[in-house]
Amino acid sequence: MAVTLKGDKEMSNTPTTKGKALRINLNHNIYGTFSEIGAGQETVRNFFRAGGSSGTIAKAMSAYDKDFSDAIYGMEDDKRYVTEGRLKKMLHHEIRLIEDRLSREKHPDKFFFSYANTVTTIDFAKKFKGHGWVGIRFQLDPLEDYNEIVLHLRFKETDTTLQQETLGKLGVNLIHGAFYMNDNPKDLLISLYDNLHKDQLEIDMINFSGPRFMYVDNRLMSLQLVKNDMTNAVMFDSSGVNLLPASVLYKKNILALRGSFRPVTKVNMDIYENARELFFKENKVEKENTQIIFEITLANLRSEGKINERDFLDRAELLCSLGQNVMISNFQEYYKLVEYFSEFTKSRMGLALGLESLINIFDEKYYRTLSGGILEAIGKMYFKDLKIYAYPLKDRNTGKIITSENLVVHPRMTELYKFFKNNGKIVDIKNYDPKILTVFSKTILDMIAKSKAGWEAMLPEGISELIKRNRLFGYSGSRPQVKK
Repeated sequence: MAVTLKGDKEMSNTPTTKGKALRINLNHNIYGTFSEIGAGQETVRNFFRAGGSSGTIAKAMSAYDKDFSDAIYGMEDDKRYVTEGRLKKMLHHEIRLIEDRLSREKHPDKFFFSYANTVTTIDFAKKFKGHGWVGIRFQLDPLEDYNEIVLHLRFKETDTTLQQETLGKLGVNLIHGAFYMNDNPKDLLISLYDNLHKDQLEIDMINFSGPRFMYVDNRLMSLQLVKNDMTNAVMFDSSGVNLLPASVLYKKNILALRGSFRPVTKVNMDIYENARELFFKENKVEKENTQIIFEITLANLRSEGKINERDFLDRAELLCSLGQNVMISNFQEYYKLVEYFSEFTKSRMGLALGLESLINIFDEKYYRTLSGGILEAIGKMYFKDLKIYAYPLKDRNTGKIITSENLVVHPRMTELYKFFKNNGKIVDIKNYDPKILTVFSKTILDMIAKSKAGWEAMLPEGISELIKRNRLFGYSGSRPQVKK
Protein backbone atom coordinates (compact mmCIF):
# COMPACT_ATOMS: atom_id res chain seq x y z
CA MET A 1 0.00 0.00 0.00
CA ALA A 2 1.07 3.58 -0.56
CA VAL A 3 2.37 5.33 2.53
CA THR A 4 0.52 8.40 3.79
CA LEU A 5 3.40 10.77 4.29
CA LYS A 6 3.25 12.98 7.36
CA GLY A 7 2.96 16.67 6.67
CA ASP A 8 1.37 16.12 3.26
CA LYS A 9 -1.23 18.81 2.65
CA GLU A 10 -4.26 18.36 0.48
CA MET A 11 -3.47 19.23 -3.12
CA SER A 12 -5.49 19.48 -6.27
CA ASN A 13 -5.80 16.23 -8.21
CA THR A 14 -4.81 18.01 -11.41
CA PRO A 15 -1.60 16.24 -12.44
CA THR A 16 0.32 19.30 -13.63
CA THR A 17 4.10 19.30 -13.43
CA LYS A 18 4.10 22.29 -11.08
CA GLY A 19 1.39 20.74 -8.93
CA LYS A 20 3.34 17.51 -8.56
CA ALA A 21 6.56 19.34 -7.67
CA LEU A 22 4.75 21.53 -5.14
CA ARG A 23 3.13 18.50 -3.53
CA ILE A 24 6.59 17.02 -2.95
CA ASN A 25 7.97 20.35 -1.70
CA LEU A 26 5.17 20.81 0.83
CA ASN A 27 5.78 17.42 2.38
CA HIS A 28 8.36 18.11 5.10
CA ASN A 29 9.37 14.45 5.35
CA ILE A 30 10.68 14.12 1.78
CA TYR A 31 14.32 15.21 1.53
CA GLY A 32 17.00 14.39 -1.00
CA THR A 33 19.45 15.22 -3.76
CA PHE A 34 19.33 15.82 -7.49
CA SER A 35 22.25 14.82 -9.70
CA GLU A 36 21.77 15.44 -13.41
CA ILE A 37 24.31 14.96 -16.19
CA GLY A 38 23.93 15.79 -19.85
CA ALA A 39 20.88 18.01 -20.32
CA GLY A 40 21.03 20.68 -17.65
CA GLN A 41 19.36 20.59 -14.27
CA GLU A 42 15.92 20.30 -15.81
CA THR A 43 14.20 18.17 -13.19
CA VAL A 44 15.28 20.13 -10.13
CA ARG A 45 14.43 23.36 -11.95
CA ASN A 46 10.74 22.41 -11.72
CA PHE A 47 11.02 22.04 -7.95
CA PHE A 48 12.72 25.41 -7.58
CA ARG A 49 10.04 27.07 -9.71
CA ALA A 50 7.18 25.43 -7.79
CA GLY A 51 8.26 27.13 -4.56
CA GLY A 52 8.81 25.80 -1.06
CA SER A 53 11.76 23.70 -2.15
CA SER A 54 14.13 24.51 0.72
CA GLY A 55 12.81 21.63 2.79
CA THR A 56 13.03 19.15 -0.09
CA ILE A 57 16.28 19.83 -1.93
CA ALA A 58 19.39 18.94 0.05
CA LYS A 59 21.65 19.41 -2.97
CA ALA A 60 21.43 19.87 -6.73
CA MET A 61 24.44 19.29 -8.95
CA SER A 62 25.60 18.64 -12.50
CA ALA A 63 29.01 17.04 -12.82
CA TYR A 64 29.34 17.83 -16.53
CA ASP A 65 33.12 17.65 -16.84
CA LYS A 66 34.16 14.02 -17.35
CA ASP A 67 37.22 14.26 -15.11
CA PHE A 68 35.20 15.89 -12.36
CA SER A 69 32.46 13.28 -12.76
CA ASP A 70 35.01 10.47 -12.54
CA ALA A 71 36.48 12.04 -9.41
CA ILE A 72 33.05 11.87 -7.75
CA TYR A 73 31.61 8.62 -9.00
CA GLY A 74 34.63 6.73 -10.31
CA MET A 75 35.46 5.74 -13.89
CA GLU A 76 33.39 3.17 -15.77
CA ASP A 77 35.21 0.16 -17.20
CA ASP A 78 33.94 0.98 -20.69
CA LYS A 79 34.61 4.72 -20.14
CA ARG A 80 31.01 5.53 -21.06
CA TYR A 81 28.83 7.92 -19.09
CA VAL A 82 25.30 7.36 -20.34
CA THR A 83 24.87 3.88 -18.90
CA GLU A 84 22.80 2.08 -16.28
CA GLY A 85 25.93 1.39 -14.27
CA ARG A 86 26.76 5.10 -14.15
CA LEU A 87 23.24 5.98 -13.05
CA LYS A 88 23.29 3.46 -10.20
CA LYS A 89 26.66 4.71 -9.01
CA MET A 90 25.21 8.22 -8.85
CA LEU A 91 22.12 7.08 -6.93
CA HIS A 92 24.05 5.05 -4.36
CA HIS A 93 26.82 7.62 -3.90
CA GLU A 94 24.40 10.46 -3.19
CA ILE A 95 22.40 8.39 -0.69
CA ARG A 96 25.61 7.53 1.18
CA LEU A 97 26.47 11.21 1.40
CA ILE A 98 23.05 12.09 2.83
CA GLU A 99 23.33 9.38 5.45
CA ASP A 100 26.90 10.36 6.36
CA ARG A 101 26.14 14.07 6.65
CA LEU A 102 22.73 14.07 8.31
CA SER A 103 22.05 12.76 11.79
CA ARG A 104 19.09 10.44 12.15
CA GLU A 105 18.65 11.74 15.68
CA LYS A 106 18.07 15.22 14.30
CA HIS A 107 15.98 14.00 11.33
CA PRO A 108 14.13 10.91 12.60
CA ASP A 109 11.14 11.33 10.25
CA LYS A 110 12.92 12.18 7.01
CA PHE A 111 12.46 9.97 3.96
CA PHE A 112 15.74 10.31 2.07
CA PHE A 113 15.95 10.05 -1.69
CA SER A 114 18.41 10.54 -4.50
CA TYR A 115 17.23 11.32 -8.02
CA ALA A 116 19.66 11.09 -10.93
CA ASN A 117 19.80 11.12 -14.69
CA THR A 118 22.60 10.76 -17.20
CA VAL A 119 21.58 11.58 -20.77
CA THR A 120 22.80 12.67 -24.16
CA THR A 121 20.54 14.90 -26.22
CA ILE A 122 20.33 15.23 -30.01
CA ASP A 123 23.61 15.80 -31.86
CA PHE A 124 24.28 18.75 -34.17
CA ALA A 125 23.83 16.60 -37.29
CA LYS A 126 20.42 15.51 -35.93
CA LYS A 127 21.19 11.91 -36.90
CA PHE A 128 21.15 10.62 -33.33
CA LYS A 129 18.23 11.88 -31.28
CA GLY A 130 19.71 10.94 -27.94
CA HIS A 131 18.82 8.73 -25.01
CA GLY A 132 19.34 8.50 -21.29
CA TRP A 133 19.00 6.74 -17.95
CA VAL A 134 16.77 8.10 -15.21
CA GLY A 135 16.29 6.76 -11.70
CA ILE A 136 15.34 7.35 -8.09
CA ARG A 137 16.45 5.63 -4.88
CA PHE A 138 14.06 6.41 -2.03
CA GLN A 139 12.66 5.50 1.36
CA LEU A 140 9.03 5.24 2.43
CA ASP A 141 9.93 4.64 6.08
CA PRO A 142 13.05 5.91 7.91
CA LEU A 143 13.66 2.41 9.30
CA GLU A 144 13.11 0.63 6.00
CA ASP A 145 15.61 -0.18 3.26
CA TYR A 146 15.64 1.81 0.02
CA ASN A 147 13.48 1.21 -3.02
CA GLU A 148 14.68 1.90 -6.55
CA ILE A 149 13.14 2.62 -9.93
CA VAL A 150 15.43 2.78 -12.95
CA LEU A 151 14.32 3.43 -16.53
CA HIS A 152 15.79 4.09 -19.96
CA LEU A 153 14.38 6.59 -22.44
CA ARG A 154 14.92 7.44 -26.07
CA PHE A 155 14.19 10.98 -27.23
CA LYS A 156 11.97 11.49 -30.28
CA GLU A 157 12.03 15.28 -30.52
CA THR A 158 14.54 17.00 -32.79
CA ASP A 159 15.32 20.04 -30.65
CA THR A 160 17.67 20.10 -27.65
CA THR A 161 15.58 22.56 -25.63
CA LEU A 162 12.43 20.49 -26.12
CA GLN A 163 14.28 17.36 -25.05
CA GLN A 164 15.49 19.10 -21.91
CA GLU A 165 11.96 20.16 -21.01
CA THR A 166 10.70 16.63 -21.65
CA LEU A 167 13.36 15.21 -19.37
CA GLY A 168 12.43 17.66 -16.62
CA LYS A 169 8.75 16.68 -16.73
CA LEU A 170 9.60 12.99 -16.77
CA GLY A 171 11.80 13.44 -13.69
CA VAL A 172 9.01 15.14 -11.76
CA ASN A 173 6.58 12.39 -12.76
CA LEU A 174 9.01 9.72 -11.58
CA ILE A 175 9.65 11.33 -8.19
CA HIS A 176 5.95 12.01 -7.61
CA GLY A 177 5.03 8.48 -8.65
CA ALA A 178 7.68 6.95 -6.39
CA PHE A 179 6.24 8.61 -3.28
CA TYR A 180 2.54 8.69 -4.08
CA MET A 181 1.81 5.79 -6.45
CA ASN A 182 4.19 3.10 -5.23
CA ASP A 183 1.29 0.81 -4.27
CA ASN A 184 0.24 0.53 -7.94
CA PRO A 185 3.26 0.24 -10.25
CA LYS A 186 1.05 -0.07 -13.35
CA ASP A 187 -0.55 3.31 -12.69
CA LEU A 188 2.85 4.73 -11.75
CA LEU A 189 4.14 3.58 -15.13
CA ILE A 190 1.32 5.30 -16.99
CA SER A 191 1.80 8.49 -14.93
CA LEU A 192 5.33 8.86 -16.33
CA TYR A 193 3.70 10.34 -19.44
CA ASP A 194 1.63 12.91 -17.53
CA ASN A 195 1.96 16.26 -19.35
CA LEU A 196 3.93 14.47 -22.07
CA HIS A 197 3.09 12.82 -25.40
CA LYS A 198 4.35 9.51 -26.71
CA ASP A 199 5.81 11.28 -29.73
CA GLN A 200 8.19 13.10 -27.36
CA LEU A 201 9.94 10.12 -25.82
CA GLU A 202 9.99 6.35 -25.68
CA ILE A 203 10.51 4.39 -22.46
CA ASP A 204 11.96 1.02 -23.45
CA MET A 205 13.09 -0.42 -20.11
CA ILE A 206 12.13 -0.12 -16.46
CA ASN A 207 13.04 -2.07 -13.32
CA PHE A 208 11.52 -1.84 -9.84
CA SER A 209 13.38 -3.13 -6.77
CA GLY A 210 13.32 -2.80 -2.99
CA PRO A 211 11.00 -3.81 -0.12
CA ARG A 212 7.92 -2.00 -1.48
CA PHE A 213 8.35 -3.69 -4.86
CA MET A 214 9.31 -7.17 -3.72
CA TYR A 215 6.11 -8.61 -5.23
CA VAL A 216 6.47 -6.71 -8.52
CA ASP A 217 7.33 -8.94 -11.48
CA ASN A 218 9.49 -6.79 -13.75
CA ARG A 219 8.60 -8.96 -16.71
CA LEU A 220 5.02 -7.85 -16.26
CA MET A 221 6.20 -4.24 -16.15
CA SER A 222 7.95 -4.85 -19.48
CA LEU A 223 4.69 -6.11 -20.92
CA GLN A 224 2.97 -2.92 -19.75
CA LEU A 225 5.47 -0.80 -21.71
CA VAL A 226 4.52 -2.51 -24.98
CA LYS A 227 0.83 -2.81 -24.10
CA ASN A 228 0.60 0.94 -23.41
CA ASP A 229 2.51 1.88 -26.62
CA MET A 230 5.43 3.31 -24.67
CA THR A 231 7.80 1.23 -26.79
CA ASN A 232 7.66 -1.39 -29.55
CA ALA A 233 9.83 -4.07 -27.96
CA VAL A 234 11.15 -5.08 -24.56
CA MET A 235 13.46 -7.81 -23.32
CA PHE A 236 14.13 -9.72 -20.12
CA ASP A 237 16.70 -12.36 -19.23
CA SER A 238 16.36 -15.85 -17.74
CA SER A 239 16.28 -14.43 -14.21
CA GLY A 240 13.36 -12.13 -15.07
CA VAL A 241 15.40 -8.90 -15.03
CA ASN A 242 14.44 -6.41 -17.72
CA LEU A 243 17.13 -5.66 -20.30
CA LEU A 244 17.74 -2.71 -22.59
CA PRO A 245 17.38 -4.07 -26.17
CA ALA A 246 19.81 -1.48 -27.56
CA SER A 247 22.57 -2.68 -25.22
CA VAL A 248 21.89 -6.38 -25.68
CA LEU A 249 21.64 -6.24 -29.48
CA TYR A 250 24.34 -3.65 -30.25
CA LYS A 251 26.57 -4.91 -33.10
CA LYS A 252 25.49 -8.50 -32.44
CA ASN A 253 24.61 -11.39 -34.69
CA ILE A 254 20.94 -11.96 -33.88
CA LEU A 255 18.94 -15.17 -34.17
CA ALA A 256 15.25 -14.80 -33.33
CA LEU A 257 12.72 -17.58 -32.81
CA ARG A 258 9.09 -16.45 -32.85
CA GLY A 259 6.33 -18.53 -31.33
CA SER A 260 3.41 -18.66 -28.94
CA PHE A 261 5.37 -20.87 -26.50
CA ARG A 262 2.06 -21.74 -24.87
CA PRO A 263 3.68 -23.93 -23.69
CA VAL A 264 7.14 -24.31 -25.19
CA THR A 265 7.25 -27.69 -26.99
CA LYS A 266 9.78 -30.17 -28.31
CA VAL A 267 9.16 -28.69 -31.76
CA ASN A 268 10.13 -25.21 -30.51
CA MET A 269 13.39 -26.57 -29.08
CA ASP A 270 14.10 -28.63 -32.21
CA ILE A 271 13.73 -25.47 -34.32
CA TYR A 272 15.97 -23.59 -31.87
CA GLU A 273 18.74 -26.21 -31.76
CA ASN A 274 18.83 -26.78 -35.52
CA ALA A 275 18.63 -23.09 -36.43
CA ARG A 276 21.38 -22.27 -33.94
CA GLU A 277 23.64 -24.94 -35.44
CA LEU A 278 23.03 -23.66 -38.99
CA PHE A 279 23.45 -20.04 -37.91
CA PHE A 280 26.81 -20.71 -36.27
CA LYS A 281 28.05 -22.35 -39.48
CA GLU A 282 27.60 -19.07 -41.37
CA ASN A 283 30.88 -17.36 -42.26
CA LYS A 284 29.63 -13.98 -41.07
CA VAL A 285 28.48 -15.25 -37.68
CA GLU A 286 30.64 -15.12 -34.57
CA LYS A 287 29.35 -17.53 -31.95
CA GLU A 288 30.64 -15.47 -29.04
CA ASN A 289 29.00 -12.35 -30.46
CA THR A 290 25.56 -13.87 -31.03
CA GLN A 291 22.33 -13.02 -29.23
CA ILE A 292 19.54 -15.60 -29.42
CA ILE A 293 16.02 -14.38 -28.67
CA PHE A 294 12.71 -16.14 -28.10
CA GLU A 295 10.14 -13.61 -29.30
CA ILE A 296 6.42 -13.34 -28.58
CA THR A 297 4.29 -10.74 -30.34
CA LEU A 298 1.66 -8.67 -28.60
CA ALA A 299 -0.80 -9.91 -31.23
CA ASN A 300 -0.10 -13.46 -30.10
CA LEU A 301 -0.73 -12.54 -26.47
CA ARG A 302 -4.03 -10.99 -27.60
CA SER A 303 -4.98 -14.02 -29.70
CA GLU A 304 -7.92 -14.77 -27.40
CA GLY A 305 -8.97 -11.12 -27.11
CA LYS A 306 -7.77 -9.45 -23.94
CA ILE A 307 -4.20 -10.01 -22.75
CA ASN A 308 -4.11 -12.55 -19.94
CA GLU A 309 -1.22 -11.53 -17.70
CA ARG A 310 -1.19 -14.86 -15.87
CA ASP A 311 -0.93 -16.66 -19.20
CA PHE A 312 1.94 -14.36 -20.22
CA LEU A 313 3.83 -15.06 -16.99
CA ASP A 314 3.30 -18.80 -17.45
CA ARG A 315 4.99 -18.63 -20.86
CA ALA A 316 7.77 -16.43 -19.51
CA GLU A 317 8.33 -18.80 -16.59
CA LEU A 318 8.98 -21.74 -18.91
CA LEU A 319 11.27 -19.86 -21.29
CA CYS A 320 13.26 -18.41 -18.39
CA SER A 321 13.65 -21.92 -16.94
CA LEU A 322 15.32 -22.92 -20.21
CA GLY A 323 17.83 -20.08 -19.79
CA GLN A 324 16.50 -17.99 -22.67
CA ASN A 325 16.28 -14.24 -23.24
CA VAL A 326 12.73 -13.26 -24.14
CA MET A 327 11.46 -10.38 -26.27
CA ILE A 328 7.91 -9.05 -26.34
CA SER A 329 7.30 -7.00 -29.46
CA ASN A 330 4.58 -5.11 -31.29
CA PHE A 331 5.90 -6.30 -34.68
CA GLN A 332 3.31 -8.61 -36.16
CA GLU A 333 5.02 -8.52 -39.57
CA TYR A 334 8.50 -10.01 -39.78
CA TYR A 335 9.92 -7.16 -41.85
CA LYS A 336 9.24 -4.78 -38.95
CA LEU A 337 11.15 -7.05 -36.59
CA VAL A 338 14.09 -7.16 -39.01
CA GLU A 339 14.06 -3.37 -39.36
CA TYR A 340 14.04 -3.05 -35.57
CA PHE A 341 17.10 -5.30 -35.24
CA SER A 342 18.80 -3.27 -37.97
CA GLU A 343 18.66 -0.18 -35.75
CA PHE A 344 21.28 -1.81 -33.52
CA THR A 345 23.36 -4.04 -35.78
CA LYS A 346 24.63 -4.45 -39.33
CA SER A 347 25.78 -8.03 -38.65
CA ARG A 348 24.14 -11.19 -39.96
CA MET A 349 20.62 -11.84 -38.63
CA GLY A 350 18.55 -15.00 -38.64
CA LEU A 351 14.87 -15.84 -38.26
CA ALA A 352 13.90 -19.37 -37.26
CA LEU A 353 10.31 -20.23 -38.15
CA GLY A 354 7.91 -22.91 -39.31
CA LEU A 355 6.56 -23.27 -42.82
CA GLU A 356 3.19 -21.79 -41.83
CA SER A 357 4.91 -18.57 -40.82
CA LEU A 358 6.89 -18.56 -44.06
CA ILE A 359 3.61 -18.83 -45.99
CA ASN A 360 2.28 -15.82 -44.08
CA ILE A 361 5.34 -13.76 -45.05
CA PHE A 362 4.28 -14.12 -48.68
CA ASP A 363 0.62 -13.30 -48.03
CA GLU A 364 -0.40 -9.91 -49.47
CA LYS A 365 -3.09 -9.22 -46.85
CA TYR A 366 -0.47 -8.37 -44.20
CA TYR A 367 0.94 -5.46 -46.20
CA ARG A 368 -2.12 -3.50 -47.28
CA THR A 369 -1.08 -0.49 -45.22
CA LEU A 370 2.25 -0.22 -47.06
CA SER A 371 2.31 2.03 -50.11
CA GLY A 372 4.55 -0.50 -51.85
CA GLY A 373 2.59 -3.50 -50.60
CA ILE A 374 4.30 -6.85 -50.31
CA LEU A 375 7.10 -5.76 -52.67
CA GLU A 376 8.13 -3.10 -50.18
CA ALA A 377 8.03 -5.53 -47.24
CA ILE A 378 10.00 -8.28 -48.97
CA GLY A 379 12.45 -5.70 -50.30
CA LYS A 380 13.16 -4.47 -46.78
CA MET A 381 13.97 -8.03 -45.73
CA TYR A 382 15.92 -8.86 -48.88
CA PHE A 383 18.35 -5.98 -48.61
CA LYS A 384 19.23 -6.81 -45.00
CA ASP A 385 21.93 -9.34 -44.11
CA LEU A 386 19.31 -11.94 -43.24
CA LYS A 387 18.77 -15.70 -43.41
CA ILE A 388 15.48 -17.49 -42.73
CA TYR A 389 15.75 -21.01 -41.27
CA ALA A 390 12.58 -22.87 -42.22
CA TYR A 391 11.28 -25.85 -40.24
CA PRO A 392 9.25 -28.38 -42.28
CA LEU A 393 5.51 -28.92 -42.03
CA LYS A 394 3.65 -32.23 -42.17
CA ASP A 395 0.41 -31.99 -44.12
CA ARG A 396 -2.32 -33.19 -41.76
CA ASN A 397 -4.40 -34.65 -44.60
CA THR A 398 -1.80 -36.33 -46.82
CA GLY A 399 1.12 -36.80 -44.42
CA LYS A 400 3.42 -35.16 -46.99
CA ILE A 401 6.47 -33.28 -45.67
CA ILE A 402 6.46 -29.70 -46.95
CA THR A 403 9.71 -27.72 -47.14
CA SER A 404 10.70 -24.47 -48.83
CA GLU A 405 11.49 -26.54 -51.95
CA ASN A 406 7.94 -27.78 -52.53
CA LEU A 407 6.03 -25.01 -50.76
CA VAL A 408 3.15 -23.63 -52.83
CA VAL A 409 2.37 -19.93 -52.39
CA HIS A 410 -0.32 -17.84 -54.07
CA PRO A 411 0.21 -17.81 -57.87
CA ARG A 412 0.81 -14.04 -57.85
CA MET A 413 3.61 -14.55 -55.32
CA THR A 414 5.37 -17.48 -57.01
CA GLU A 415 8.05 -15.50 -58.85
CA LEU A 416 8.70 -13.21 -55.87
CA TYR A 417 9.07 -16.25 -53.62
CA LYS A 418 11.46 -17.92 -56.08
CA PHE A 419 13.54 -14.75 -56.31
CA PHE A 420 13.80 -14.49 -52.53
CA LYS A 421 14.64 -18.17 -52.05
CA ASN A 422 17.00 -18.60 -55.01
CA ASN A 423 19.13 -15.75 -53.72
CA GLY A 424 19.98 -17.72 -50.60
CA LYS A 425 17.63 -16.05 -48.16
CA ILE A 426 15.87 -19.28 -47.10
CA VAL A 427 17.63 -22.31 -45.60
CA ASP A 428 15.72 -25.52 -44.89
CA ILE A 429 16.19 -27.21 -41.53
CA LYS A 430 16.85 -30.79 -42.63
CA ASN A 431 18.09 -32.47 -39.47
CA TYR A 432 14.67 -32.32 -37.82
CA ASP A 433 12.97 -34.96 -35.69
CA PRO A 434 10.17 -36.46 -37.83
CA LYS A 435 8.49 -38.03 -34.77
CA ILE A 436 7.44 -34.64 -33.34
CA LEU A 437 6.05 -32.92 -36.44
CA THR A 438 2.51 -33.52 -35.20
CA VAL A 439 3.15 -31.79 -31.84
CA PHE A 440 1.19 -28.54 -31.48
CA SER A 441 0.83 -26.20 -28.50
CA LYS A 442 -2.96 -26.04 -28.90
CA THR A 443 -3.19 -29.82 -28.60
CA ILE A 444 -1.12 -29.79 -25.41
CA LEU A 445 -3.18 -26.99 -23.88
CA ASP A 446 -6.38 -28.87 -24.64
CA MET A 447 -4.99 -32.03 -23.04
CA ILE A 448 -3.94 -30.12 -19.92
CA ALA A 449 -7.37 -28.47 -19.65
CA LYS A 450 -9.16 -31.83 -19.99
CA SER A 451 -6.65 -33.64 -17.74
CA LYS A 452 -5.78 -36.07 -20.52
CA ALA A 453 -2.64 -38.19 -20.19
CA GLY A 454 0.35 -38.05 -22.51
CA TRP A 455 1.01 -34.31 -22.96
CA GLU A 456 4.16 -34.51 -20.87
CA ALA A 457 6.00 -36.45 -23.62
CA MET A 458 5.51 -33.54 -26.05
CA LEU A 459 7.50 -31.10 -23.94
CA PRO A 460 11.24 -30.57 -23.38
CA GLU A 461 12.80 -32.20 -20.35
CA GLY A 462 11.77 -30.61 -17.05
CA ILE A 463 8.96 -28.48 -18.50
CA SER A 464 6.08 -30.78 -17.54
CA GLU A 465 7.36 -30.93 -13.96
CA LEU A 466 7.45 -27.14 -13.82
CA ILE A 467 3.90 -26.87 -15.18
CA LYS A 468 2.65 -29.32 -12.58
CA ARG A 469 4.56 -27.84 -9.67
CA ASN A 470 3.47 -24.26 -10.38
CA ARG A 471 0.09 -25.22 -11.85
CA LEU A 472 0.69 -23.29 -15.05
CA PHE A 473 -1.78 -22.99 -17.94
CA GLY A 474 -4.67 -24.07 -15.71
CA TYR A 475 -3.14 -27.42 -14.74
CA SER A 476 -5.27 -28.91 -11.95
CA GLY A 477 -3.61 -32.26 -11.46
CA SER A 478 -6.90 -34.13 -11.52
CA ARG A 479 -7.80 -36.94 -13.85
CA PRO A 480 -11.32 -37.64 -15.10
CA GLN A 481 -13.03 -40.44 -13.19
CA VAL A 482 -13.67 -43.68 -15.07
CA LYS A 483 -17.35 -44.59 -15.01
CA LYS A 484 -18.08 -48.05 -13.63
